[in-house]
Amino acid sequence: MVAWQLTIDANDPARLVRFWAPLLGYEVQPPPPGFDTWNDYYRSLGVPEHELDTDGDGSDRIFDPNGEGPTIWFQIVPEHKSGKNRLHLDLFPTGRDRSLPMEERVRLVDAKVAEVVAAGATVLRRNPADFPEGETLEGFYAVTLGDPEGNEFCVA
Repeated sequence: MVAWQLTIDANDPARLVRFWAPLLGYEVQPPPPGFDTWNDYYRSLGVPEHELDTDGDGSDRIFDPNGEGPTIWFQIVPEHKSGKNRLHLDLFPTGRDRSLPMEERVRLVDAKVAEVVAAGATVLRRNPADFPEGETLEGFYAVTLGDPEGNEFCVA
């Protein structure tokens, strides 16, 4: 087995930590042993002050407290997102239970969409409503959203 993490480029890692951690049921990863903050750790590695999170303690990672999902690191970058993501997350408040009646699936998806919009997401499009006829999956309902920095993800 290979250890791995998901790395997402970000202009404001702390903002994305605050958005994604509760959405995924994750927690903010504490700094390595011997360091009070992530900024202290990064300074020990020689990261220049201008590259550190000056609005907080440098928290830029979240983890699954159940140990089932990968660690997610929001890596600070100077450029803004441009174009469509080549990789995105799909969230399944339905538990991917295709036996649920469509009305129940729509209710569960829309409730989660309302929650994430209240947390800072933006609805980009709905499937099937925002797609031309013939370009949707029969019996499928999903909403594509953008996180606070515009990274796309789906709720289905």
